[in-house]
Amino acid sequence: MLKLRHELALGAAALALAAPAAAQSAQPDPARPTNQEILADSQQPREEANDASAPQDIIVVTARRRAERLLDVPISVTSLSGQQLQDQGVQDLTELSQTVPNVTLEVSRGTNTTLTAFIRGVGQQDPVAGFEQGVGVYVDDVYLNRPQAAVLDVYDVERIEVLRGPQGTLYGRNTIGGAIKYVTRRLPTDMEFKARGTYGSYDQADLVLTGSVPLTDTIRLGASGARLSRGGFGDNLVQDGVENYNKDLWAARATLEAEAGDAIFIRLSGDYVKDNSDPRQGHRLIPGLVSGAPVLDDEFDTRAGLSNIQQEVEAYGGALTVEADVSSALKLRNILAYREDSSTTPIDFDSLPAADVDVPAIYNNDQFSEEFQLLYDDGTLAGLIGAYYLRANALTIFDTLLDTTGQIIGVPGLNAQTFGDVDTETVAIFGDFTYDLTERLSLSVGGRYTWDTRESVVRRQSLAGGFSDYFGGNGVPFAVTSDFTGKETFKEFTPRVSLSYQPNENHNFYATYSKGFKGGGFDPRGQTTLAPDLDGDGTVSDEEVFDFIRFAPEKVDSYELGWKASLLDNRLSFNLAGFYADYTDVQIPGSVGADTNGDGINDTFAGVTTNAGAATIKGIELESTIRAGRDFAGDGSTFDVGLSFGYIDAEYDQFIDAFGNDVADQRVFQNTPDYTASVRGDLGVPVGGGMLMLGSQAALRSDTSQFEQPNRFLDQDGYVLIDANISWISPDEMFRIGVYGKNLTDERYLVSGYNFVNAPYGGPITSTLGQEGTLTGFYGDPRRVFVTGEIRF
Repeated sequence: MLKLRHELALGAAALALAAPAAAQSAQPDPARPTNQEILADSQQPREEANDASAPQDIIVVTARRRAERLLDVPISVTSLSGQQLQDQGVQDLTELSQTVPNVTLEVSRGTNTTLTAFIRGVGQQDPVAGFEQGVGVYVDDVYLNRPQAAVLDVYDVERIEVLRGPQGTLYGRNTIGGAIKYVTRRLPTDMEFKARGTYGSYDQADLVLTGSVPLTDTIRLGASGARLSRGGFGDNLVQDGVENYNKDLWAARATLEAEAGDAIFIRLSGDYVKDNSDPRQGHRLIPGLVSGAPVLDDEFDTRAGLSNIQQEVEAYGGALTVEADVSSALKLRNILAYREDSSTTPIDFDSLPAADVDVPAIYNNDQFSEEFQLLYDDGTLAGLIGAYYLRANALTIFDTLLDTTGQIIGVPGLNAQTFGDVDTETVAIFGDFTYDLTERLSLSVGGRYTWDTRESVVRRQSLAGGFSDYFGGNGVPFAVTSDFTGKETFKEFTPRVSLSYQPNENHNFYATYSKGFKGGGFDPRGQTTLAPDLDGDGTVSDEEVFDFIRFAPEKVDSYELGWKASLLDNRLSFNLAGFYADYTDVQIPGSVGADTNGDGINDTFAGVTTNAGAATIKGIELESTIRAGRDFAGDGSTFDVGLSFGYIDAEYDQFIDAFGNDVADQRVFQNTPDYTASVRGDLGVPVGGGMLMLGSQAALRSDTSQFEQPNRFLDQDGYVLIDANISWISPDEMFRIGVYGKNLTDERYLVSGYNFVNAPYGGPITSTLGQEGTLTGFYGDPRRVFVTGEIRF
């Protein structure tokens, strides 16, 4: 907290919090503007933004699939505009965790572009096939079914919205924890070109080119291309020329838009990403149990020896959106999309040269989705009815090379191979309508019925002689340990109801109930030969195998009370929410070492997915913007302060382990710190005819556990990240240059890890898989400074 106070003393400032309540000029009880008027007002030029006498821009969101003031939406939603993101130097999606309360977004362990997301304690840590995500990520209303390639870089974006709590009555795909909406901007009517270049620490060199051109009066074409590169934060000490935590990425996006008068809008878009970064390997947290290899001094260095597999990630997709105005109140919208991604990821779990627990993995995903909406808004009744279809396939193949163990048990090149192929088919109908009971009181009612069908093929086998042919090896199979095919349909109705009271246009009090649901599935790492004989008849039946591999759907009943306000002639705006959730059948995926022959040596591993019986989550969130100064020096100067605070109390009420014991008092929530907070300040001063902007932010996260069982090596103590920036914008806004500093105090903090040793608090370390002991961590970015210049034509 001393760092927070010091940062404030230095004048840290800014409206960075992404969730200020809507800014409106105060009027005594006027009729609320229509959504069409709101949208039109929000698109007015920004030239008056620095005029102290001008009203602040309206914050418009589409959280309910229609343009609304943020203040009017009875949902906990944070909205960061593209301008705010640029002002703060935000470069990818994970940085939103620093400003949005009770949110964790991080790069998954052992990857460069796979996203791990938690909102209010709900999320999913394991990216393998078979596990749905607890937090939905949308790009222009298209749901990303898998977390691979979902660490989205921020460029040419209009805004990013973060919705907290269950979603499903307004969106094509139901999400139990929340949703992140990445919204690109519509193309301008005039020709436009923008170039942005960045150079910084660790030889960071980025170039983003964006342009659009009108082909006719009604047809526009736009495209963006990005080359993003950076040297590693550390090195691989046993592989020459291989860096750790580097970046080598190409990305492109193209859009074609057409309009037929004011009645029809068509958008065809496509995007492509290619990531050739070196593998991201972990930092050993304990010495080698056999070799005695010491813990390295630099957390970003590694001794990972898995070198025969090339890291490569490729993702692409396209979408066709058609909107047609049937009347002034009725609109039809159709969203058709296809996406595909493939990843080859060599992960050296033990991070040592020996083939102790070496895991090369392949992830192949594809999805097809179709969403149809009928939207209605007559000023009194507004809402939508929709239908959604998703067909997706997720294939995960990985070897687990345990050569050091194989040498001991007489099986050189011991390899446990996993093949998981999961087909998902989802059909849903949903609707949500808001009716103005009076001029001040509104009732929203929504519902969704979802059919989730999951069909899984799980094949596992043990090999001798090294890697399988999937990874260029000649390993010979000698034992089949899983041969399973399962299919099940999970059905659920999830309602939502909200009551909103607005005594005037500057206040909104609301109460909301919503139910969330995430389908079950089958653990692709489950080893059927380890299935228990539950009925004691001496054999393991197909039903017992099915129950061993299967995990049940999880559900949550969420309650929320909120107050959104814009006060003091819009100088103070805030959102305050309290929430309570009953969370049942929580899916906790994991994997452990397994001894298949009883000799005391773990010769393979097995997936262990638990449905924790029940949990209770409760907490509060506050986001506020204080426009502390407008023209305070008589020259158009501005000073804004943004604050956020989140508190969450998440506890398991029942957690039955594999032995039938309730261990709820020994389990904690993953990736869910009790406290998250940030303070930011922005000062704007006219210089040279343009505007000089100075900003700084301090973001606090309290103690965090990586897994459901506390671990003295992987649990992260609380920490504070401090950022700062200074930029100058030319009078005509055609040129901008800025200097940005991230994590200025160079905090070293864990964001994920692998654990295959028993390391209880106060107890000895014992190996559970591999001879060296696998206990490795992955870290957030160190201190970085970079310069960005941008020019517009």
